[in-house]
Amino acid sequence: MNRRSFLAAAGAAVVAAAPAARATREPQASSRRARFRTGLVAYSYRQALQAKTMTYEDLIRIAVETDTDGIDMTVYWMPGTSDDYVLPLRRLAYKNRVEIYSLGTRVRLAQPTADLREAQIVELRKWMDVAQRIGATHIRVFGGSKPEGATLEQAIGFAAETLKRGAEYAGARGIILGVEDDGGITDFAKETIEIVKRADSPWAGMNLDIGNFRPPKVYEQIEMSILAALEGTGSEVLRLSSRDPPGLPQGVWSW
Repeated sequence: MNRRSFLAAAGAAVVAAAPAARATREPQASSRRARFRTGLVAYSYRQALQAKTMTYEDLIRIAVETDTDGIDMTVYWMPGTSDDYVLPLRRLAYKNRVEIYSLGTRVRLAQPTADLREAQIVELRKWMDVAQRIGATHIRVFGGSKPEGATLEQAIGFAAETLKRGAEYAGARGIILGVEDDGGITDFAKETIEIVKRADSPWAGMNLDIGNFRPPKVYEQIEMSILAALEGTGSEVLRLSSRDPPGLPQGVWSW
């Protein structure tokens, strides 16, 4: 099966199965079928943002020009986090009916000591504050690399502990944390889903980037992640990577 046919089938499966699966999880505001929403990811414009030839305000304007629903703000190149910068950006997005879905941070969960894990929590709390002020309801975090001397099982435990603590703070603020499959201990779906399962929080999920899984059986890993999402233990956001071939929808799909 090639990528195009897989995505067509997977998308149909998500739309068909989501209502029934979610009915067993929590009350729903609507009984309508799941919706896919488009988005632009700031990271796709990383060279221009880093070179300062483009701004986050420009990203909002591009979303308007391309009739895109919202944006995912990778925060690496934000010029500041004060109200003087964040609040006008939120207003610009609102005036243009562009939703700011998410903040993408560099937080790495798998830290071998309590002090290092605490440092990541402090960093995460800083971005939770920014998310609240800018109107984002999702924050992307990474699993991180396996610490030197640790086993993979230990690293998963470190990551799950940090995610669980972070989700306690996030839930109190109405923010969802998403662990992205992006190298290190999240090279594969099994370990990424396991981190989320162990965190055991409705405020923690998986930020699924289908371009990041390592072979073998990449499509099977994508399917595993989608099914886990429908069971309530996996992804809430599906990112179609810019590495996908032309003709496929790209950006962020939420369901």
